[in-house]
Amino acid sequence: MTETMKMLHIMAPGKVEWRDAPIPEPGAGEVLVKVKAVTTCPHWDLHLMSGEPMFPGVPLPYPYTPGQPGHEMTGEIVALGPEVTAFQIGDRVAAWRDAGARRQGCYAQYVPFQAENLLKIPANLAATEVASLELAMCVQVSFNQLQRIDAVRGKRVGVSGLGPAGLIALQMAHAYGASEVVAIDPVAERRALALQLGAARAVAPDDSLFSSSSAENRVLDSAIDCTGLKRSIEFLMAQTKDVVAIFGVLREDVAFGWDHWRRGFKLLGYEPHNCGAAEQALQLIINGQLTVAPLATHTLPLTRYAEGVELLRTKQAIKICFLPWGEV
Repeated sequence: MTETMKMLHIMAPGKVEWRDAPIPEPGAGEVLVKVKAVTTCPHWDLHLMSGEPMFPGVPLPYPYTPGQPGHEMTGEIVALGPEVTAFQIGDRVAAWRDAGARRQGCYAQYVPFQAENLLKIPANLAATEVASLELAMCVQVSFNQLQRIDAVRGKRVGVSGLGPAGLIALQMAHAYGASEVVAIDPVAERRALALQLGAARAVAPDDSLFSSSSAENRVLDSAIDCTGLKRSIEFLMAQTKDVVAIFGVLREDVAFGWDHWRRGFKLLGYEPHNCGAAEQALQLIINGQLTVAPLATHTLPLTRYAEGVELLRTKQAIKICFLPWGEV
């Protein structure tokens, strides 16, 4: 008789099933991971549960791929597929790259995962301390761009949007030597968490700090936008002297005009995910310079997925850490 596991399946907007499925066999270059924890990527979860494409114009078929959109995962390797030499059974691992929407996702008790998309993690790291490694890798990509143009060390760095990515970004700015990190968000609770995580200042966009900004004396040297919103990006462009990196998914055109051009202002897009950035982010976690556990403000069994998404929708949670084996 085929062994089975439990897996989440989004059947339609707002409708999920926690159902039995065969435990998959790892293919060539894959390992089978027993999932210990998986954290939400809030935009993915909210879009899929509301029936809206994550990226404009991209089809969104239902039922969606089983186990998706779970991808911020950590667990233990329990089986090796052919051609896998870098891992052993029993290794603790975390995903550094999303395998893609067409493959089984990690909202499941077991997941086959491409070995090249995993990193070994130290035994002393708790699941909540490393499950969000994939997001940390993504933010690291933007910081590598900023560091190449010397826009972090010794600079006054702004971070707009204190969701999960922004809370990681402010810690990275601090770790990489910013002279001051200014965290910006309209939600008071998120500003308070930003201060706990190392921001020198945490302010709302209408704070008096920005009213003193002028063409001759802009408040920020560089900044990273973690919202993707036109109004947030253009706000940063007005307050920042040298460069704004856009990390958030951009859905609208932003205005880059004469003033930006004549003063050499730079607007950075995004570059590809890469394992080097993941290794850098993991080292920050190991060194204690980056903590991702506080981002998961709630821990729930995966059977309570719909409840967790509602907490995200109402902004009662920043991220949810789901446990596929039902522990609380």
